[in-house]
Amino acid sequence: MLVELTMHRAAPTRPTANSPIDGIRILALLPDEWRKDLRQANGGIVIRVDTEDDTTSDQIRATVAEVLKDPAISHWELSACQTLTKGSPPGDPS
Repeated sequence: MLVELTMHRAAPTRPTANSPIDGIRILALLPDEWRKDLRQANGGIVIRVDTEDDTTSDQIRATVAEVLKDPAISHWELSACQTLTKGSPPGDPS
């Protein structure tokens, strides 16, 4: 399953300067077997995930929701989990 995860701050009053660090923290907490690619977008975090198996988008959402409970990144929330087709260029939902 190939998806693009988009996250934004749950508390927009906090500064966005640490979003690259938060993105790296989120990557580190996602399952090791997932291929992941981090991008920043308008103060948010976009991560492309390829599970390379039959994992569903609902299972990916549930995993990300658990990851975002970590106190170091709990100020982020998942705003989109978009399924992509293999070979989709970044930012191109197919």
